[in-house]
Amino acid sequence: MSEKTLESSSNNHIRIVLTGGPGGGKTTAADLFRREIGEKVVVVPESATLLFSGGLPRVDETHAQCAAQNAIFHLQRSLEIIQASLYPERILLCDRGTVDGAVYWPDTAGDFFEKMGTTLEQELARYDAVIFFESAAVGDMSIETGNPTRIESNREAVELDRRLRDIWSQHHQFTFVPHNPSFFKKITFGLAAMESIVGQLSHAKKWDQGSSDSE
Repeated sequence: MSEKTLESSSNNHIRIVLTGGPGGGKTTAADLFRREIGEKVVVVPESATLLFSGGLPRVDETHAQCAAQNAIFHLQRSLEIIQASLYPERILLCDRGTVDGAVYWPDTAGDFFEKMGTTLEQELARYDAVIFFESAAVGDMSIETGNPTRIESNREAVELDRRLRDIWSQHHQFTFVPHNPSFFKKITFGLAAMESIVGQLSHAKKWDQGSSDSE
């Protein structure tokens, strides 16, 4: 069975991406939100962290970077398909999405989306909403969290944050969660945004299903 066939069988799910520069708090927000509303959502873990923590080398050589981002992209897609299959009634809350790889792709290696056999428009369309958590590095705060797969300096994190925001903000349902010196206030704002978006999308999906059933 092809990847496109697998995708088409799971594309009826609501998919929300949590993204942003390193040290933005998205993973913490995803875990807290899952704990808050329980079985209504399932978290799709960050594929890059899974691969790098599992032994995938993280190096600067161009061909190696391309190979790593190729693996991350296809694992991300596969994880979304798997979670959608295991939990058909739940909303997919994705810790990053397939678009993120474009920012980590070497500039000299050609267009990321073309190399992946897709387009930016197609990948943005995979998701119903994007919630962007701005990196704490933007506020000149440390982004060290004990995650050994995170190797970016604050300066690098700020640049990644900017580039990620530029590309993801092209999504029609984009919500920005700004840096706040109080992590509690930032997460509270992010959780409220998630709750509102989940409510809107769930209501719209039920309406669409009702309209289809009546036809």
